[in-house]
Amino acid sequence: MKDFKGKVAFITGGGSGAGLGQAKVFSEAGCKVVIVDIRKDHLDEAMAYFKEKKAEVHAIHLDLTDRKAYAEAADEVEKVYGTPPQLLFNTAGVNAFGPVEASTFEDFDWVIGVNLGGVINGMVTFVPRMIKAGKGGHITTVASWGGFMGFANTAPYACAKAAVVNLMESYYMGLKPYGIGVSCLCPIGINSNIHESPLTRPESLKNTGYNVSEKTMEYEKKAFYESGIDPVDLAKILKKGIENEQLYIFQFDDPEKMLRDNYERIINYSTPEGMKMQEELERKRREEMAKMSGDAGPMAGAAEAGWGKAREGIDWVKDK
Repeated sequence: MKDFKGKVAFITGGGSGAGLGQAKVFSEAGCKVVIVDIRKDHLDEAMAYFKEKKAEVHAIHLDLTDRKAYAEAADEVEKVYGTPPQLLFNTAGVNAFGPVEASTFEDFDWVIGVNLGGVINGMVTFVPRMIKAGKGGHITTVASWGGFMGFANTAPYACAKAAVVNLMESYYMGLKPYGIGVSCLCPIGINSNIHESPLTRPESLKNTGYNVSEKTMEYEKKAFYESGIDPVDLAKILKKGIENEQLYIFQFDDPEKMLRDNYERIINYSTPEGMKMQEELERKRREEMAKMSGDAGPMAGAAEAGWGKAREGIDWVKDK
C-alpha cells in the first residue's frame, strides 16, 4: 500500500506512545483515524492535539480483552465512517518485569491477555469485515525484538511477542488472496509510557509474583524507555515498511546481522558443543550486565529500586 489518503485506520493504544505516533503520521498521510485506548485520560489528551490540528480522528474507550466491547467498537467505526478499516494497527501492549520462576497465573493471564489476546481479538473481529468489504488493506501488529528470544526477567511479555511474530506470518500467508497485506513491527525500545502498565492492570489479575512499585516504574522509565526511539520516528519507519510490503519491520539499519547473530544462538543450543559455546557467551554477557549496573552504567539504580525482583514473601527465588 502506497496511497493512504481517505483510508480508515484503526489504532489500538492510540492515546499515547507508539499508537499515538502512528495516529499522527497516518493522519498526516490522509487517513481517517480511529484511536482506541484503555486510558480515557490519554484519549482526551490525544484528541485535544488532533482537534487543534483539525484532523479527522475519532476516539473510542476500549479494553482490548473485552470481545463484546471490541465488536461494538468495530460497529462504531462502520457507523462513523461507513466502512470497516482498511488499516488495522494492533499496537497496544503492557509489560511486567520479574523472575520467571516467581511468575503467577495472573502475571501470564494479564500480559498474554493484552499482548497476544488483544491482537487475536483485533484480527478475529476485523479480518472478516475487511475481507467482506472487498477494499483490501493492510494490518500491522507491534511485536518486539524480544519476541525472537527468551528472557528470564520478562517471560510473559517475550512469550506473547513470540506468538505474535508467528501469528502475523500465518496471517501474512493467509490474507494474500484478499489483497490484505500484513506487517510485524519489531522495535527494541520506544519512548512511551509502557512503564505505567501496572496502572491499568485489572483488579482480578492483581496477584503478581514481581516486585512492582512507583520506584520500579520510575526506574524502568529512565533505564529503558526515555532513551527509546521517538514514536513518530518509529511510525515513519513503519509507514515505509508498509509501502514496501514488508512482513518484518525493524527500527535498526542492519537487521540481517542482528537476526543472524540471534539464530546462531538457536543453532548453538541444538548441539552439545554449541551449548558450551553459548554458555561461555552467556557468562560474558552476565559480566557485561554486572558492569552496566555500576554507578555510571545504564542499569545503575536497579538494585536500589528493587527492579526485576520477586515480591516480598516469595522465598524460593534466589537473589541473582
